[in-house]
Amino acid sequence: MKKILSYLKNTLGPLYPVFAVTVLNLAILSLFRIGLTLWKFERVSATDGWVVLLAQGVRVDFASMGWLLLVPAVLSALLLAENRVGEIWKKILRIWLTAGTVFFLFMELATPAFLATYDFRPNRLFFEYLSTPGDVFEMILKGHAVEFFASILITAAAAVGVWKFTGAVSRNLVFPRSWYIRPIYAVAAAAILFLGARSTLRHRPLNPSMVAFSSDAMVNSLAVNSGYSVLHAASQLKHEAKSAEIYGKMEFAEVLARLKKMRARPEADYLAPEVSTYTRNRASVRTGTPKNIVIILMESQGAQFIGTLGGRPLSPCLDKLAERGWFFENCYATGTRSVRGIEAVVTGFTPTPARAVVKLGKSQSGFFTLASLLAGKGYHTAFIYGGEKHFDNMASFFYGNGFREIIDENDYPNPMFTGSWGVSDEDLFAMADQKFRRWHAEKTPFFSLVFTSSHHDPFEFPDGKISLFDPEKQTRNNAAKYADYALGKFFENAMTSDYWKDTVFLVVADHDSRAEGSELVPLKNFHIPALILGGKDVPVSRDSGLISQIDLPTTLLSLAGIDAEYPMTGFDLTRERPQRAMMIFDRNFAFMRGNDVAILQPGKPAEGFTYDFSQKTLSPTHEPVPEEFARDALAAVLFGSYAYNHGLYRNEFLPPEPGRQADEVSGNKNSVPES
Repeated sequence: MKKILSYLKNTLGPLYPVFAVTVLNLAILSLFRIGLTLWKFERVSATDGWVVLLAQGVRVDFASMGWLLLVPAVLSALLLAENRVGEIWKKILRIWLTAGTVFFLFMELATPAFLATYDFRPNRLFFEYLSTPGDVFEMILKGHAVEFFASILITAAAAVGVWKFTGAVSRNLVFPRSWYIRPIYAVAAAAILFLGARSTLRHRPLNPSMVAFSSDAMVNSLAVNSGYSVLHAASQLKHEAKSAEIYGKMEFAEVLARLKKMRARPEADYLAPEVSTYTRNRASVRTGTPKNIVIILMESQGAQFIGTLGGRPLSPCLDKLAERGWFFENCYATGTRSVRGIEAVVTGFTPTPARAVVKLGKSQSGFFTLASLLAGKGYHTAFIYGGEKHFDNMASFFYGNGFREIIDENDYPNPMFTGSWGVSDEDLFAMADQKFRRWHAEKTPFFSLVFTSSHHDPFEFPDGKISLFDPEKQTRNNAAKYADYALGKFFENAMTSDYWKDTVFLVVADHDSRAEGSELVPLKNFHIPALILGGKDVPVSRDSGLISQIDLPTTLLSLAGIDAEYPMTGFDLTRERPQRAMMIFDRNFAFMRGNDVAILQPGKPAEGFTYDFSQKTLSPTHEPVPEEFARDALAAVLFGSYAYNHGLYRNEFLPPEPGRQADEVSGNKNSVPES
């Protein structure tokens, strides 16, 4: 071994430190990947993907090292020497190599917890959470303290070890005697590392879709390393306005035409049929005085926690309430994060592979929301939350788009219980009930979004409220049961109030607690409860039709007796039966029509599946997706990108200037270029 190392040091000369760190990193990343694949042995074996996964993993790891080490390799070839400049560069090089290695190691250490929660490696969700470090740090300390401090200690120890390693491999180097040899070293290193970083001779360099080989998104994610996954996601943020273009190309006119065909609305309903989805909408319920609207968004309360939907028996209160209102048995969330649920039920916006509009720059003011619509009709609009209002950029988005009042954890003078994510759901609902009674007494119509948080890791809630489902208190199941208890207690009070008969309530989950499984999009984990309650104008029905979260805000307006003009593309369920849903899972988009599902992936043709609602299984059809179905799916996902990028989803309808054509309004000559 000493002879081999001596030979390599003599041959590589000033490039030896870079080579040694490359080998070290490849070994670290491969060992972690092997560990993760052994942990997920059954899932990996089911894809027959061991060889492909590990081989593609080495490919991605070498590409990662190429981008990390290209510059230091070239500069080392030119500058490392036994002189002052060489010594200065050696210190910089050691810092560079140590920092890069420690970053990749830390991301691997963070992977198991992330993978257990989201069922894929860290991606952009990882750094989205870093935008609110206080809340996240408190959650980690209370729910994952052992893993966190272990990772910190290992990372710190690794930093010291890698620093010593870079010092060892930087000593006693052999330098070229002739000056012209150094540029040759530099060019050779640049060529090898650049080609390795691109990892292909195609037009575009390596990306995660190039190493995807199975229908299991989690297994595909194992082929990349977590550092690469996060950095690639970060690099994609600048393309968010056109993020949906990764799926293909379609003229804007066709996008609108297909959306209008799906909705089957008369052409006369559209205010500008060539350029937008703005429609005139007449409520199906005529109440005399329009009603209040309250949306209760239940954190992570997916169908798996709802007994009446075939889940675990953790929802006795919601199960009873379902018998008193319009209960949707087959409602599907649009995504896997709270901001995606907010986007769906407050704005009716379709999901895209970009971040939810709650976080995007162009939607921070002037963007259509129920709050902006109803504020213009004299409603008091409020967001009532038990946690920190700035989390996930909610305060900025809400204040900029029609919400006149925001209540957060600082507004509860004597909360009964406070955890990592704020006050308990009981405190939250007590505040909501108090506010509703006051506004109703003041004869002020109101719209409110009430967002729960007790069913959130680390699952903290008051003692003595429920009989525990799991022996250990702080578990998902117990927190879900407590959230249901708090909901039931709220409605007991609400039904005795004066505001009850004048208010339409929606109870809906923002998303399920986890999305996991071997499918490209695990549809079973998008299944959520949705229940509309209120006075005599809300039907009592158990509805088995397939719907999406985006159909709920349009339906609420209709049930509340509110005539309105808006750009939402969801169906008014009092009149229409969509039998379709759409959802985004990482970079995969699923368009569901009845039992048929088309899944779009970046740079690939649509794949067809059939969904069994009773068994909750997704089976490939092994046949090409029918052209019309595939085009409808593409139109559904492209619309959001168009609407966001070109200001077509505004608070108020603004007709196009006289003489302007549809392509000018869309701003891109009527088509989306291929990504």
